[in-house]
Amino acid sequence: MSFIEWWDGFWATYNTVIFSIGVNAMLALSIYVTLSCGLLSLANAAFMGIGAYTASLLTMQFELPFGLALAAGGALPALVALVIGIPTLRLSGVYLAMATLGFGEVVRVIVLNLDITGGPMGLNGVPPITEWWHIVLLLGVTIYCLARLRRSKTGRAFEAIKEDEVAARLMGVNVAGYKLLAFVIGAAIAGVAGGLNAHFTFTIGPNNYGFENAVDILTMAVFGGTSNLIGPMIGSTILSLLPEVLRHFKEFRLAINGLILILVVLYLPKGIWDPRRIRAFLGRNNADKKVN
Repeated sequence: MSFIEWWDGFWATYNTVIFSIGVNAMLALSIYVTLSCGLLSLANAAFMGIGAYTASLLTMQFELPFGLALAAGGALPALVALVIGIPTLRLSGVYLAMATLGFGEVVRVIVLNLDITGGPMGLNGVPPITEWWHIVLLLGVTIYCLARLRRSKTGRAFEAIKEDEVAARLMGVNVAGYKLLAFVIGAAIAGVAGGLNAHFTFTIGPNNYGFENAVDILTMAVFGGTSNLIGPMIGSTILSLLPEVLRHFKEFRLAINGLILILVVLYLPKGIWDPRRIRAFLGRNNADKKVN
């Protein structure tokens, strides 16, 4: 068997998994932005759904070019995040998580009762426009922009707010403004990811963007680690491959993800990719080698 034949067979079998890894990496990065500002938001699944329905309706009903549909799929969730974020982000911690989870349920109920969204049946026949290079390109742009943001004044303000909100406010940081910015950026990334996902799954429904999906997104980021951009991508890759490894236990996937989240929080509070812990471990090994 030639390499080309092998690759064609491999791609035909696993292209959905590969696409899912890219989309999930974007989703993990979307919640990384909010977590980097100290916001525990569970609204990203709802923002993903808004983006998915917006982009799908624009390509199906209005035959809008894919690029414009994706742009709209990112812009509308960002606008919704701006509107709901002004009153909601006054909350923090578990109260913010509950409020954003409630927002996600509101979005799901609205989608269930609208004719244009297909109601409980969702949308079928979404054109399969998404190609691998779309995901690679947009994921690359997302990583580049977030890396620049992390090293900028805004990124330093995010970190200050996460470490100590009161101290950041006393230092003159516009805490409310930066929180809202992080919330909007995360919503836009999740919306674009939803548009990409919708255009390779062929069909979408309101139950694709509920509580389970919100927990999955959070688990991917926390599992990988939120101290830098690498952690969420590692977490999303591992948890995207996990259903394939545990294919016969797919009905327990949510329970497994919850167990992973508990174990990581207890034993690896900064995720599996923690540069400080890795450097400390390597330092101890080097010291032991010198002693020996």
